Amino acid sequence: MKVPKNIVCLWFDNDAEEAANFYVSVFPDSRMDALTHAPADYPSGKKGDVLTVFFTVAGIPCMGLNGGPVFKADESFSFQIATEDQEETDRLWNAIVGNGGRESECGWCKDRWGISWQITPRTLTEAMLAGGDEARRAFAAMMTMKKIDVAAIDAARRG
Repeated sequence: MKVPKNIVCLWFDNDAEEAANFYVSVFPDSRMDALTHAPADYPSGKKGDVLTVFFTVAGIPCMGLNGGPVFKADESFSFQIATEDQEETDRLWNAIVGNGGRESECGWCKDRWGISWQITPRTLTEAMLAGGDEARRAFAAMMTMKKIDVAAIDAARRG
């Protein structure tokens, strides 16, 4: 495996492989790339434990590091996944929330490992890029939602 020049490193207690397998099963354009094992004991593991997991999620190269409980993920980092319609929005949202995750506001949710995801229908992003009254209406509609309702955003865009 050739390691990409730029890669997202995600810190996990000890279940990076489980998380990566979940992501690969849920998101299109995702795959497992490689595992490394600890060559010696380390503060949060033993020689031979899975140390890193290289994977691609929705086209983004990532490395999961089993670093122990020292650091926790927070909302300052998130994956934003553009969805085409309500069906895709529901499928991804429900996979994350239904696997021990939790809902947040405005299209954000958090998986059971603490990684934040923005499940964002393209219509919402397009409305924001359009600016003006269309953006204001779509933004106001979004602010009332947890999972984004595509039909409600489309209606808000139209006025």
